[in-house]
Amino acid sequence: MGKTSDLTAVQKTIIDTLHKEGKTQKVIAKEAGCSQSSVSKHINRQAKGRKKCGRKKCTSSRDNHTLQRIVTTNPFKNVGEIHKEWTAAGVSASRTTTRRLMKDMGFRCRIPCVKPLLNMKQRKKRLAWAKDKKDWTDAEWSKVMFSDESKFCISFGNQGPRVWRKSGEAQNPRCMRSSVKFPPSVMVWGAMSSAGVGPLCFLRSRVNAAVYQEVLEHFMLPAADQLYGDADFTFQQDLAPAHSAKTTSTWFKDHGIPVLDWPANSPDLNPIENLWGIVKRRMQYARPNNAEELKTTIRAAWALITPEQCHRLIESMPRRITAVIEAKGAPTKY
Repeated sequence: MGKTSDLTAVQKTIIDTLHKEGKTQKVIAKEAGCSQSSVSKHINRQAKGRKKCGRKKCTSSRDNHTLQRIVTTNPFKNVGEIHKEWTAAGVSASRTTTRRLMKDMGFRCRIPCVKPLLNMKQRKKRLAWAKDKKDWTDAEWSKVMFSDESKFCISFGNQGPRVWRKSGEAQNPRCMRSSVKFPPSVMVWGAMSSAGVGPLCFLRSRVNAAVYQEVLEHFMLPAADQLYGDADFTFQQDLAPAHSAKTTSTWFKDHGIPVLDWPANSPDLNPIENLWGIVKRRMQYARPNNAEELKTTIRAAWALITPEQCHRLIESMPRRITAVIEAKGAPTKY
Protein backbone atom coordinates (compact mmCIF):
# COMPACT_ATOMS: atom_id res chain seq x y z
CA MET A 1 0.00 0.00 0.00
CA GLY A 2 3.03 2.30 -0.18
CA LYS A 3 2.32 3.38 -3.75
CA THR A 4 -0.09 6.21 -4.42
CA SER A 5 -1.26 4.33 -7.51
CA ASP A 6 -2.77 1.79 -5.09
CA LEU A 7 -5.10 4.40 -3.63
CA THR A 8 -8.69 4.36 -4.78
CA ALA A 9 -10.60 7.48 -5.79
CA VAL A 10 -12.54 7.31 -2.51
CA GLN A 11 -9.35 7.12 -0.45
CA LYS A 12 -7.85 10.08 -2.31
CA THR A 13 -11.00 12.13 -1.67
CA ILE A 14 -10.87 11.29 2.06
CA ILE A 15 -7.20 12.25 2.23
CA ASP A 16 -7.78 15.60 0.46
CA THR A 17 -10.79 16.43 2.67
CA LEU A 18 -9.10 15.60 5.99
CA HIS A 19 -5.88 17.35 4.92
CA LYS A 20 -7.84 20.57 4.29
CA GLU A 21 -9.36 20.20 7.76
CA GLY A 22 -5.84 20.18 9.22
CA LYS A 23 -5.80 16.56 10.39
CA THR A 24 -2.46 14.84 10.93
CA GLN A 25 -1.21 12.28 8.45
CA LYS A 26 -1.51 9.55 11.08
CA VAL A 27 -5.20 10.28 11.59
CA ILE A 28 -5.81 10.58 7.86
CA ALA A 29 -4.12 7.23 7.21
CA LYS A 30 -6.33 5.58 9.83
CA GLU A 31 -9.52 7.08 8.38
CA ALA A 32 -8.58 6.32 4.75
CA GLY A 33 -7.45 2.78 5.54
CA CYS A 34 -3.98 3.09 4.01
CA SER A 35 -0.38 3.58 5.12
CA GLN A 36 0.92 6.92 6.36
CA SER A 37 3.56 6.97 3.62
CA SER A 38 0.82 6.73 0.98
CA VAL A 39 -0.91 9.72 2.56
CA SER A 40 2.35 11.67 2.61
CA LYS A 41 3.15 10.90 -1.03
CA HIS A 42 -0.35 11.85 -2.15
CA ILE A 43 -0.29 15.14 -0.29
CA ASN A 44 3.18 16.01 -1.60
CA ARG A 45 2.16 15.15 -5.14
CA GLN A 46 -0.90 17.36 -4.90
CA ALA A 47 1.18 20.17 -3.45
CA LYS A 48 3.68 19.99 -6.32
CA GLY A 49 0.88 19.85 -8.85
CA ARG A 50 2.11 16.54 -10.23
CA LYS A 51 -0.87 14.53 -11.40
CA LYS A 52 1.12 11.75 -13.04
CA CYS A 53 4.65 10.61 -13.49
CA GLY A 54 6.13 8.71 -16.38
CA ARG A 55 6.46 9.23 -20.08
CA LYS A 56 3.82 11.26 -21.88
CA LYS A 57 1.50 9.27 -24.13
CA CYS A 58 2.43 9.45 -27.81
CA THR A 59 -1.18 9.09 -29.01
CA SER A 60 -4.26 11.17 -28.43
CA SER A 61 -7.78 9.97 -27.67
CA ARG A 62 -8.60 10.69 -31.30
CA ASP A 63 -5.73 8.44 -32.44
CA ASN A 64 -6.96 5.69 -30.13
CA HIS A 65 -10.48 6.02 -31.51
CA THR A 66 -9.07 5.63 -35.03
CA LEU A 67 -7.26 2.45 -33.97
CA GLN A 68 -10.41 1.02 -32.42
CA ARG A 69 -12.35 1.75 -35.62
CA ILE A 70 -9.69 0.01 -37.75
CA VAL A 71 -9.72 -3.10 -35.56
CA THR A 72 -13.53 -3.23 -35.42
CA THR A 73 -13.84 -2.77 -39.17
CA ASN A 74 -11.11 -5.32 -40.03
CA PRO A 75 -11.03 -7.85 -37.15
CA PHE A 76 -9.22 -10.51 -39.23
CA LYS A 77 -6.13 -8.37 -39.92
CA ASN A 78 -2.93 -9.11 -38.03
CA VAL A 79 -1.12 -6.57 -35.86
CA GLY A 80 1.31 -5.64 -38.64
CA GLU A 81 -1.48 -4.83 -41.07
CA ILE A 82 -3.43 -2.88 -38.45
CA HIS A 83 -0.30 -0.95 -37.44
CA LYS A 84 0.44 -0.09 -41.09
CA GLU A 85 -3.10 1.21 -41.67
CA TRP A 86 -3.03 3.17 -38.40
CA THR A 87 0.29 4.89 -39.11
CA ALA A 88 -0.90 5.64 -42.66
CA ALA A 89 -3.62 7.72 -41.03
CA GLY A 90 -0.93 10.04 -39.63
CA VAL A 91 -0.28 8.42 -36.24
CA SER A 92 3.31 8.09 -35.02
CA ALA A 93 3.51 4.94 -32.90
CA SER A 94 5.48 1.72 -32.79
CA ARG A 95 4.09 -1.74 -33.47
CA THR A 96 4.52 -2.55 -29.77
CA THR A 97 2.39 0.47 -28.86
CA THR A 98 -0.25 -0.68 -31.34
CA ARG A 99 -0.40 -4.13 -29.77
CA ARG A 100 -0.48 -2.71 -26.22
CA LEU A 101 -3.28 -0.26 -26.98
CA MET A 102 -5.32 -3.00 -28.67
CA LYS A 103 -4.90 -5.10 -25.53
CA ASP A 104 -5.90 -2.14 -23.33
CA MET A 105 -9.03 -1.73 -25.44
CA GLY A 106 -10.00 -5.32 -24.64
CA PHE A 107 -9.06 -6.93 -27.97
CA ARG A 108 -7.56 -10.45 -27.77
CA CYS A 109 -6.27 -12.60 -30.60
CA ARG A 110 -8.36 -15.78 -30.65
CA ILE A 111 -9.26 -18.59 -33.04
CA PRO A 112 -12.54 -17.52 -34.71
CA CYS A 113 -15.63 -19.65 -34.27
CA VAL A 114 -16.88 -21.25 -37.47
CA LYS A 115 -20.55 -20.89 -38.30
CA PRO A 116 -22.45 -21.89 -41.46
CA LEU A 117 -23.27 -19.11 -43.90
CA LEU A 118 -27.05 -18.82 -44.13
CA ASN A 119 -29.06 -16.82 -46.62
CA MET A 120 -32.33 -15.14 -45.68
CA LYS A 121 -34.46 -17.98 -47.05
CA GLN A 122 -32.59 -20.54 -44.96
CA ARG A 123 -32.92 -18.38 -41.85
CA LYS A 124 -36.67 -18.10 -42.33
CA LYS A 125 -36.98 -21.87 -42.69
CA ARG A 126 -34.87 -22.44 -39.58
CA LEU A 127 -37.02 -20.00 -37.63
CA ALA A 128 -40.24 -21.63 -38.83
CA TRP A 129 -38.89 -25.08 -37.96
CA ALA A 130 -37.85 -23.94 -34.48
CA LYS A 131 -41.25 -22.40 -33.78
CA ASP A 132 -42.93 -25.62 -34.91
CA LYS A 133 -40.76 -27.71 -32.56
CA LYS A 134 -40.57 -25.32 -29.59
CA ASP A 135 -43.18 -27.25 -27.57
CA TRP A 136 -41.57 -30.66 -28.03
CA THR A 137 -40.76 -32.36 -24.74
CA ASP A 138 -37.62 -34.28 -23.76
CA ALA A 139 -39.64 -37.48 -24.15
CA GLU A 140 -40.43 -36.60 -27.78
CA TRP A 141 -36.80 -35.74 -28.55
CA SER A 142 -35.67 -39.02 -26.95
CA LYS A 143 -37.53 -40.84 -29.74
CA VAL A 144 -35.33 -39.20 -32.39
CA MET A 145 -32.19 -40.93 -33.67
CA PHE A 146 -29.71 -38.28 -34.78
CA SER A 147 -27.12 -39.08 -37.47
CA ASP A 148 -24.28 -37.40 -39.30
CA GLU A 149 -20.98 -37.92 -41.11
CA SER A 150 -17.66 -36.47 -39.99
CA LYS A 151 -14.16 -36.38 -41.43
CA PHE A 152 -11.13 -37.36 -39.33
CA CYS A 153 -7.54 -36.66 -40.38
CA ILE A 154 -4.23 -37.90 -39.00
CA SER A 155 -3.11 -34.27 -38.98
CA PHE A 156 -5.59 -31.84 -37.46
CA GLY A 157 -3.80 -28.74 -38.79
CA ASN A 158 -2.24 -26.07 -36.60
CA GLN A 159 -4.87 -26.27 -33.87
CA GLY A 160 -3.33 -29.33 -32.22
CA PRO A 161 -1.63 -29.51 -28.83
CA ARG A 162 1.35 -27.38 -27.85
CA VAL A 163 4.54 -28.91 -26.52
CA TRP A 164 6.66 -28.17 -23.46
CA ARG A 165 10.33 -28.21 -24.47
CA LYS A 166 13.69 -26.80 -23.43
CA SER A 167 16.04 -24.64 -25.46
CA GLY A 168 17.71 -26.65 -28.20
CA GLU A 169 15.00 -29.34 -28.32
CA ALA A 170 13.14 -27.93 -31.32
CA GLN A 171 14.38 -30.73 -33.60
CA ASN A 172 14.00 -33.48 -31.00
CA PRO A 173 11.61 -36.13 -32.46
CA ARG A 174 9.91 -36.33 -29.07
CA CYS A 175 8.92 -32.67 -29.39
CA MET A 176 7.86 -32.72 -33.05
CA ARG A 177 4.56 -33.44 -34.75
CA SER A 178 4.56 -35.37 -38.00
CA SER A 179 3.23 -33.52 -41.01
CA VAL A 180 2.33 -34.80 -44.47
CA LYS A 181 1.18 -32.92 -47.54
CA PHE A 182 -1.96 -35.00 -48.04
CA PRO A 183 -2.71 -36.57 -44.64
CA PRO A 184 -4.69 -39.82 -44.61
CA SER A 185 -8.28 -39.26 -43.56
CA VAL A 186 -11.44 -41.27 -43.04
CA MET A 187 -15.10 -40.33 -43.32
CA VAL A 188 -17.26 -41.74 -40.55
CA TRP A 189 -21.03 -42.15 -40.22
CA GLY A 190 -22.55 -42.42 -36.76
CA ALA A 191 -25.87 -42.23 -34.93
CA MET A 192 -27.01 -41.44 -31.40
CA SER A 193 -30.09 -41.16 -29.23
CA SER A 194 -30.75 -40.38 -25.58
CA ALA A 195 -29.95 -44.05 -24.86
CA GLY A 196 -26.41 -43.93 -26.28
CA VAL A 197 -24.55 -44.35 -29.56
CA GLY A 198 -24.83 -46.87 -32.38
CA PRO A 199 -22.04 -48.61 -34.34
CA LEU A 200 -19.73 -46.52 -36.50
CA CYS A 201 -19.48 -46.94 -40.27
CA PHE A 202 -16.24 -46.03 -42.03
CA LEU A 203 -17.12 -44.89 -45.55
CA ARG A 204 -14.72 -46.11 -48.21
CA SER A 205 -15.99 -44.12 -51.17
CA ARG A 206 -17.94 -41.03 -52.06
CA VAL A 207 -21.42 -41.23 -50.54
CA ASN A 208 -24.13 -41.41 -53.18
CA ALA A 209 -27.69 -42.60 -52.70
CA ALA A 210 -26.82 -46.29 -53.21
CA VAL A 211 -23.89 -46.19 -50.75
CA TYR A 212 -25.99 -44.32 -48.20
CA GLN A 213 -28.79 -46.88 -48.40
CA GLU A 214 -26.23 -49.61 -47.72
CA VAL A 215 -25.17 -47.68 -44.62
CA LEU A 216 -28.79 -47.45 -43.50
CA GLU A 217 -29.34 -51.16 -44.09
CA HIS A 218 -26.23 -52.45 -42.35
CA PHE A 219 -25.60 -49.81 -39.66
CA MET A 220 -28.68 -47.67 -39.01
CA LEU A 221 -31.09 -50.59 -38.60
CA PRO A 222 -28.77 -52.41 -36.13
CA ALA A 223 -28.35 -49.12 -34.26
CA ALA A 224 -32.15 -48.78 -34.06
CA ASP A 225 -32.45 -52.29 -32.64
CA GLN A 226 -29.72 -51.54 -30.12
CA LEU A 227 -31.09 -48.15 -28.99
CA TYR A 228 -34.87 -48.62 -29.32
CA GLY A 229 -35.60 -52.33 -29.52
CA ASP A 230 -39.19 -52.72 -30.73
CA ALA A 231 -40.16 -49.13 -29.84
CA ASP A 232 -41.00 -46.57 -32.52
CA PHE A 233 -38.49 -43.88 -33.40
CA THR A 234 -37.93 -41.05 -35.88
CA PHE A 235 -34.75 -40.77 -37.91
CA GLN A 236 -32.89 -37.49 -38.35
CA GLN A 237 -30.55 -36.68 -41.23
CA ASP A 238 -29.37 -33.51 -42.93
CA LEU A 239 -30.23 -32.50 -46.49
CA ALA A 240 -27.17 -33.90 -48.26
CA PRO A 241 -27.97 -35.03 -51.83
CA ALA A 242 -27.62 -38.73 -50.95
CA HIS A 243 -30.00 -38.26 -48.02
CA SER A 244 -32.70 -36.38 -49.92
CA ALA A 245 -32.59 -38.55 -53.08
CA LYS A 246 -35.89 -40.05 -54.21
CA THR A 247 -34.56 -43.60 -53.91
CA THR A 248 -33.53 -42.89 -50.31
CA SER A 249 -37.00 -41.54 -49.50
CA THR A 250 -38.46 -44.71 -51.03
CA TRP A 251 -36.15 -46.83 -48.84
CA PHE A 252 -37.48 -45.16 -45.69
CA LYS A 253 -41.10 -45.62 -46.81
CA ASP A 254 -40.51 -49.29 -47.61
CA HIS A 255 -39.04 -49.83 -44.13
CA GLY A 256 -41.75 -47.80 -42.40
CA ILE A 257 -39.29 -45.37 -40.77
CA PRO A 258 -40.46 -41.74 -40.38
CA VAL A 259 -37.84 -39.07 -41.13
CA LEU A 260 -37.70 -35.83 -39.17
CA ASP A 261 -38.02 -32.72 -41.34
CA TRP A 262 -34.77 -30.79 -41.01
CA PRO A 263 -33.71 -27.24 -41.96
CA ALA A 264 -30.79 -26.88 -44.35
CA ASN A 265 -27.32 -25.94 -43.13
CA SER A 266 -28.13 -26.42 -39.43
CA PRO A 267 -25.32 -28.34 -37.70
CA ASP A 268 -25.89 -26.24 -34.57
CA LEU A 269 -29.23 -27.99 -34.10
CA ASN A 270 -27.77 -31.50 -34.30
CA PRO A 271 -26.42 -32.79 -30.94
CA ILE A 272 -24.27 -35.43 -32.64
CA GLU A 273 -22.00 -32.60 -33.80
CA ASN A 274 -21.07 -32.17 -30.14
CA LEU A 275 -20.25 -35.87 -29.95
CA TRP A 276 -17.85 -35.56 -32.88
CA GLY A 277 -16.20 -32.70 -31.02
CA ILE A 278 -15.83 -34.83 -27.89
CA VAL A 279 -14.27 -37.66 -29.90
CA LYS A 280 -11.78 -35.34 -31.63
CA ARG A 281 -10.75 -33.74 -28.34
CA ARG A 282 -10.11 -37.18 -26.87
CA MET A 283 -7.94 -37.96 -29.87
CA GLN A 284 -5.97 -34.74 -29.51
CA TYR A 285 -2.87 -36.40 -28.08
CA ALA A 286 -3.10 -39.62 -30.09
CA ARG A 287 -0.50 -40.10 -32.82
CA PRO A 288 -1.81 -42.63 -35.38
CA ASN A 289 0.63 -43.37 -38.20
CA ASN A 290 -1.83 -44.59 -40.83
CA ALA A 291 -5.53 -44.84 -41.66
CA GLU A 292 -6.00 -48.15 -39.83
CA GLU A 293 -4.50 -46.79 -36.62
CA LEU A 294 -6.68 -43.71 -37.04
CA LYS A 295 -9.80 -45.91 -37.26
CA THR A 296 -8.75 -47.80 -34.14
CA THR A 297 -8.31 -44.51 -32.27
CA ILE A 298 -11.72 -43.26 -33.40
CA ARG A 299 -13.43 -46.50 -32.32
CA ALA A 300 -11.77 -46.32 -28.91
CA ALA A 301 -12.85 -42.70 -28.35
CA TRP A 302 -16.40 -43.44 -29.61
CA ALA A 303 -16.69 -46.40 -27.22
CA LEU A 304 -16.00 -44.11 -24.25
CA ILE A 305 -19.12 -42.02 -24.90
CA THR A 306 -21.66 -42.77 -22.18
CA PRO A 307 -25.48 -42.83 -22.34
CA GLU A 308 -25.46 -40.02 -19.76
CA GLN A 309 -23.54 -37.76 -22.15
CA CYS A 310 -25.99 -38.54 -24.95
CA HIS A 311 -28.96 -37.92 -22.66
CA ARG A 312 -27.62 -34.50 -21.67
CA LEU A 313 -27.13 -33.56 -25.31
CA ILE A 314 -30.68 -34.60 -26.21
CA GLU A 315 -31.95 -32.54 -23.26
CA SER A 316 -30.28 -29.50 -24.86
CA MET A 317 -32.67 -29.55 -27.84
CA PRO A 318 -35.23 -27.14 -26.27
CA ARG A 319 -32.40 -24.69 -25.51
CA ARG A 320 -31.06 -24.98 -29.07
CA ILE A 321 -34.50 -24.25 -30.47
CA THR A 322 -34.98 -21.28 -28.13
CA ALA A 323 -31.60 -19.92 -29.24
CA VAL A 324 -32.61 -20.16 -32.92
CA ILE A 325 -35.87 -18.34 -32.23
CA GLU A 326 -34.07 -15.59 -30.29
CA ALA A 327 -31.51 -15.28 -33.12
CA LYS A 328 -34.35 -15.12 -35.68
CA GLY A 329 -32.95 -18.08 -37.55
CA ALA A 330 -29.29 -17.03 -37.49
CA PRO A 331 -26.54 -19.51 -36.46
CA THR A 332 -26.25 -20.04 -32.72
CA LYS A 333 -23.44 -20.88 -30.27
CA TYR A 334 -24.28 -24.59 -30.33
